[in-house]
Order: sequence, then C-alpha cells, then structure tokens
Amino acid sequence: MADATSGDFEPAPAGADPAGTGVRGRFERMYRELRTRICLLDYPPGARLSEEAVAREFGVSRTPLRRVLGRLETEGLVQSVHGVGTLVTDVDIEELTQVFRLRTALAELPGKLDPVPPSPAMVAEFEALVDRARALVAQPDARAFAQLNIDFFEAHMQLTANEPLREISRRLYYQTHRIWLQSVSARRIDLLEEMQIFDHEIEDYVRALRIGDLEAAAHIHRAHISMSFTRMRQNAEGGEGAG
Repeated sequence: MADATSGDFEPAPAGADPAGTGVRGRFERMYRELRTRICLLDYPPGARLSEEAVAREFGVSRTPLRRVLGRLETEGLVQSVHGVGTLVTDVDIEELTQVFRLRTALAELPGKLDPVPPSPAMVAEFEALVDRARALVAQPDARAFAQLNIDFFEAHMQLTANEPLREISRRLYYQTHRIWLQSVSARRIDLLEEMQIFDHEIEDYVRALRIGDLEAAAHIHRAHISMSFTRMRQNAEGGEGAG
C-alpha cells in the first residue's frame, strides 16, 4: 500500500491556493488542495495519508487536519481505517451511476436558479479555458486536461448564486471526477478524442455566454456530462468483456 507522504506521493507545495490567512481560510485551502490531489490521482486509490506529514506541510496541528479529513470522508474521497490510518478511496462507475444521473439533472439548474449574468470578465475567463483546451488538443496531457475540467466546472458554478446548488453540485462532481482520469490511465478511453469533444463543448458554451443565454450554456454542460458518462460506461463494459 502506498504512503501519500513518500515516493511518488510526496506532498506538493501548499502555496498554490491564495486563500485567506485566517483559520477558516487555512482550513479551506488545505481542504481544496487535498481534494485536488485526490482528484488528479496525485494521491491514488489506496494511498495512505500521513497525518503527521500533511499537518507539517500545511503548518497546522492534527486537530484542524482531522476536521479536513473528516469532511473528505463524508464526501467519499477518503476512508478512516482503524489501525491503518486514512486511505484514499477507490471509485467505480457502476457504484456511482445514480450520482452521475443526479449530476446530469442538476447541470441545467445554474441557468435557472438565481442565475448570474455573465460579466465580460467571466466570459474572458471561459475564453481562456477555450485556449487551454485547444492547446491540449495539439499536445494531449491527461493530468492537464483533468485540471482543465476542474477549472471549467468551478467557472460554471459562477453562473448561479444559489449556494445549496453549488454545494451539492461540487460534492457530486468531485466524487465522480477521478473515474475519467482512471479510465484514461487504463487506456479504456481515447484521450485525444475526449479532448476534441471537450474543446467543442466549451466553444459552444462560450458562444451561449456571449449572448447571455445561460440556459443554453447549462444545457450544453448537461449534454456533455450525459455523453461523457455513457462513453465511460460503455468503455468500462468493453474492457471487462475483453478481459
């Protein structure tokens, strides 16, 4: 079993997230950083998180760290095992089928519930994501694409001011995010094809934002989630059959 504080799982520098310096800000920064590492497979399924090393990295005691790990556990990303420690959970597309279906249904709501009209700055942020997608099509990189997908999702959440919707959407998104990256790692899906599909999606999405059609943008995102899930499930079933 791998230890997430040694070898390939050495904690990365904690300064990537410019969160506030207060207690809550440090808690949120630590939570988001650990969540991202899990979702990008920096901490793969089965990795053990050393409380001592992680607490030292972030400059906190074990008490706030355990609060963060407890939050990650309620979201299904880690599991506390007596006598072993905190382990990163595995994910299975069949077990998360209902989660994907709920994500698909919720994807339309940012354009309907407390919608936030896209500002020029917001549109520019999405256009920068389009540029990143095009660059990745030219030079595919699975981890960079996974990070781009996270950044797109978080930008999409700006389209609604409904905090409960944001909270549940984030929880479901990060529960399922790793499945795609694991499918790429196992070569069950074509990386370049997935990048080309995503590139077309966000181009259409930005066109809708430019004219202020938030419902159209949300429908585009919903279709992407649905088709992505269908492709992953079909490829997973095909891989099992081939074995």
